[in-house]
Amino acid sequence: MLTLILILVLAACGGGAEKNNTNGNSAKNGNNAANGNAQSGDETGTVVYKAANGDVEIPKNPKRIVLLADYFGYFQQLGIKPVGVSNYSFQNPFYEGLLDGVENLGDGKSAEKILALQPDLILTWDPNSVEAMKKIAPTVLIEFGKLNYKEQLREFGRMTGTLDQAEAWLTSWETKIAEVKPKVQEAVGDKTISIMQIDAKNVYVFGDKFGRGGEIIYGELGLNSTALTKAETIDKGPGYATVSLEKVPDFAGDYMFTSSWSMEKDGSEVYNTPVWKNLPAVKSGNVFNIHPIGYYFNDPISMEGQLKFIVESLTGQPM
Repeated sequence: MLTLILILVLAACGGGAEKNNTNGNSAKNGNNAANGNAQSGDETGTVVYKAANGDVEIPKNPKRIVLLADYFGYFQQLGIKPVGVSNYSFQNPFYEGLLDGVENLGDGKSAEKILALQPDLILTWDPNSVEAMKKIAPTVLIEFGKLNYKEQLREFGRMTGTLDQAEAWLTSWETKIAEVKPKVQEAVGDKTISIMQIDAKNVYVFGDKFGRGGEIIYGELGLNSTALTKAETIDKGPGYATVSLEKVPDFAGDYMFTSSWSMEKDGSEVYNTPVWKNLPAVKSGNVFNIHPIGYYFNDPISMEGQLKFIVESLTGQPM
């Protein structure tokens, strides 16, 4: 009888220990699962992102991003290669060799092409496309021009959990600007700079916040614009002004960076006129041709290339 009682007690203790061990493992596993969703490395987690189209639940670490807005260079710099981008990116010479394996979505209006890429996140500038796109994947509407390029890079870093990469580039960029700025300012002095693009009917003059190298020339390097350029494109407006050919001499600086509006045009409608040929910058050989598409972008990769050309053009020395 004593032996039987001892066996029953030992069995009960063993079962209790097993039960406690099972519960302990279950609790531990449950805590790990909960903590996993809070970890930045968890690929299955989501976050709520405050976008221009409201709160959007997006992947914490998106891997298959489709861009219907021209931000390829931002994401490439952050170490994220989008799976599909619009055709404009493929015309940017600063992206040469970087777009291998990326789908060219043309004008970005083909839902079938986008669906085939199985995106986990879509970014767009077009508010009219949001309803259709969010049926494919979480869709974030970006307000064009709301943030400057530094703020935009940080915002994408926050969105994708890559803020450290964003800050690393910004630090490197500030160091590079600090190295070249004195050299450029010494070479240019108090002379003025203008940025102009040409189409068949108008000339577009750019300031410090609409691409075309303006963020670098006026913002980072602190070079002077003409008085009218400052009044019409920097102090007010969206960042550019449209002027007639007759008004070009009033905006033209001692140095000029210029291009046609698109790859299909050569700007001859303006460049071959007496008004243009008689500009002081043209006569002195201080006109520098920029790429019409490459300078449309103001992402880190494009701006690295722009900075090199601008510095070398103005100083006459390799960067």
